[in-house]
Amino acid sequence: MHHRAPAPSRRTLLTVTAAAAVAAVTGVTVPTAHAAPAPAPVPAEERDRGDRRLRELIARMSLAEKVGQLFVMRVYGHSATDPDQADIDANLKEIGVRTGAELVERYHVGGVIYFAWAHNTRDPHQIAGLSNGLQRAALAQDTPVPLLVSTDQEHGIVARVGKPATLLPGAMALGAGGSAEDARAAGRIAGAELAALGIRQDYAPVADVNVNPANPVIGVRSFGADPEAVAALVAAQVKGYQGAGIAATAKHFPGHGDTAVDSHNGLPVITHTAEEWAAVDAPPFRAAIRAGIESIMTAHIVVPALDPSGDPATLSRPILTGILRERLGFDGVVVTDSLGMEGVRTKYGDDRVPVLALKAGADQLLNPPDLSVAWHAVLKAVEGGELTEARLDESILRILRLKRRLGLFEEPYVSSAGVDRTVGTRAHLAHADRIAERTTTLLVNEEGFLPLSRRTHPRVLVVGADPASPSGTTGPPTGVLAAAFTELGYTARALSTGITPTPALIEQAVAASAGQDVVVVGTYNLSATSSQLTLLARLAATGVPVVTVALRNPYDVARTTGQRATLAAYSWTDVELRAAVRVIAGRARPRGRLPVAVRSAADPERVLYPVGYGLSYRR
Repeated sequence: MHHRAPAPSRRTLLTVTAAAAVAAVTGVTVPTAHAAPAPAPVPAEERDRGDRRLRELIARMSLAEKVGQLFVMRVYGHSATDPDQADIDANLKEIGVRTGAELVERYHVGGVIYFAWAHNTRDPHQIAGLSNGLQRAALAQDTPVPLLVSTDQEHGIVARVGKPATLLPGAMALGAGGSAEDARAAGRIAGAELAALGIRQDYAPVADVNVNPANPVIGVRSFGADPEAVAALVAAQVKGYQGAGIAATAKHFPGHGDTAVDSHNGLPVITHTAEEWAAVDAPPFRAAIRAGIESIMTAHIVVPALDPSGDPATLSRPILTGILRERLGFDGVVVTDSLGMEGVRTKYGDDRVPVLALKAGADQLLNPPDLSVAWHAVLKAVEGGELTEARLDESILRILRLKRRLGLFEEPYVSSAGVDRTVGTRAHLAHADRIAERTTTLLVNEEGFLPLSRRTHPRVLVVGADPASPSGTTGPPTGVLAAAFTELGYTARALSTGITPTPALIEQAVAASAGQDVVVVGTYNLSATSSQLTLLARLAATGVPVVTVALRNPYDVARTTGQRATLAAYSWTDVELRAAVRVIAGRARPRGRLPVAVRSAADPERVLYPVGYGLSYRR
């Protein structure tokens, strides 16, 4: 039986914490049990002395060097000086340079962002070598300044660095686990490995509160739908990442959790009132700031209640300066989300966006589609008086302070020994497995079908979706699930039926189920018209027991029928899939609890599984 419980509508959820809203709107912070202590202040004399040296460094920079420090740019290639020819060609076409070293030399960029698709992250030693090569180029300039290398390593469904590095459960999985200590430990492991690779700024954790099940861009990247629970886990991850020596980045301010539009492809409008924003969206960012967050990423979203101009938050002075800086008191680095995304390019041209972002209060300009256009636009804005050089100096000082706090002026390079000692160690991998076991959520278990006995159900067929690996180094999910069953002594085989199984594949799966004791079906983002539902119905009609594993969104369970059991894994990376199998087999108890509500597909006002729901096994 599906569990049903009365629950408020999403609009009600947005208005439940009025007292907290009033406190947030007036700028008065209300302490909570989850509030992280403020970081220890740096003695004024020491801070002033350090700032004086940084100001002297800024004074030695040319205007071109100052403009460059504001940009964080992509570049193709596994090497800073000797990339593959295809990457040279891509760099020439998109950036007008051949290599990463040339990028640094020509544009004096303050940072570089790594992507797997740009071939920056092939293996740990290569990544470390690339980081060192880029640092050498930065320190060979007329005014030597170390780079701040960054990436999006959220874990779960967003990971740019793959195996053999440790891959950990993503945010919603950690939300299901509900453990601040696990969230902190995951951040600590991830941060230590990134630091060993020379990546010192991570665009994580996601601080968005996912109150909209239809959100196409955040979803399982969020810790959940409860603002205070999300705030506690965000603060824990900040402590973990930054305790390991990297800068964490809370994103996407002022909150991207209630949208049905992907800002990569359009400009979302968030209709929260100011009070709803303060109650729902603000708490995780407040918690991150209290935890000492080094940087915050902006969102390409319009929030009329916070700025009625129609400008996206990235370009909004009322939001970035008025709210983030002045009301919330954040004086760290503000980095834009990628300036190549459609959400920030809808209203203004690529030559206006970087200038307007700086005028709004941003410090780092991330990944513009055409660096030459953006770089020269900022240069001309200063030369023409629209931006002052003092305004640039203000942002550069924040960026340099961050580089100083990270120790980049003293130790910009990393070592092979550090990579071997830190990345993908047995201890880290084992810890990731233990964390994952505490996140798997059992949602359906008809008549106690699970745990699955190897003696009574030894033959397992695994079918379902095989979405591409987030890092390019894991999966396919059906194969990983089958291999995990095999390791536990089952006789398992895998058949990939895909995200949109064809009639022929469905027939093949039905035929393959003959003689099996159980069929495990991996579902992926089910919709009302998904042919995955046809596959599931046909398999259930065979009489062979079916167990479904939601590979991504736990909302899949609202659309499935006929299965004996359902689990939510929150991602299809190996660590979470192996944990799901250990739960199915009874090697681990299901301990995860839903961090979001699952509503009826037919009647969204009715909750099938509330926040906090999750079954356990009888002892």
